Amino acid sequence: MSKKITFFAFFVLFTNLLFAQKFELGIKGGADVQQISGVSFKKQFAYGYHLGAYSEIKISKGISIQPELYYSAAIMKKGNSLDTILYDIRANIKQIKFGYINIPILFNFKLSDKVKLQVGSRYGILSNTNLSVKSNTEKAFKSGDFALVSGIQLKFNKVRVYARYQIGLTNMNEISNKENWKNQSIHIGIGLKMF
Repeated sequence: MSKKITFFAFFVLFTNLLFAQKFELGIKGGADVQQISGVSFKKQFAYGYHLGAYSEIKISKGISIQPELYYSAAIMKKGNSLDTILYDIRANIKQIKFGYINIPILFNFKLSDKVKLQVGSRYGILSNTNLSVKSNTEKAFKSGDFALVSGIQLKFNKVRVYARYQIGLTNMNEISNKENWKNQSIHIGIGLKMF
């Protein structure tokens, strides 16, 4: 139900923004470098990708709001301690695949005609993972992940180049409160203005 409400709210916001002045709409894609804290995961960064769309609404001379909607995927290597809580040990899972639908809301602060500072938040909805736990009714990861975002965006005519750091605030561990699983990532990509 919460996913439906989130998508409905985003759709209403997006529809209203279509009628706003100084509105921009585009597509985006790029690479993600991610890490999940906790001994259940290898202490190394994993690589993934993201694809989606963005909009930008100017609210003053130097400030704009940039809501986005994108899908991201990454593969993490698990640590040995994760075997004790996994159901499907016989499958000898060494990597954990994650898929998220992400909804960031960013504030852009114009530093020059080509450079903008970005700060905001991101809510991620877990869309799939290849993990199962001892009880089929249990989930290994929480369905939502909230993160803070900061970064920079460069503008070249219709092209946007961006780099962001995202730090998760949500403990994604749904099966044990002995260990926090928090996500952090570097988000790098290119956007193309369509309208």
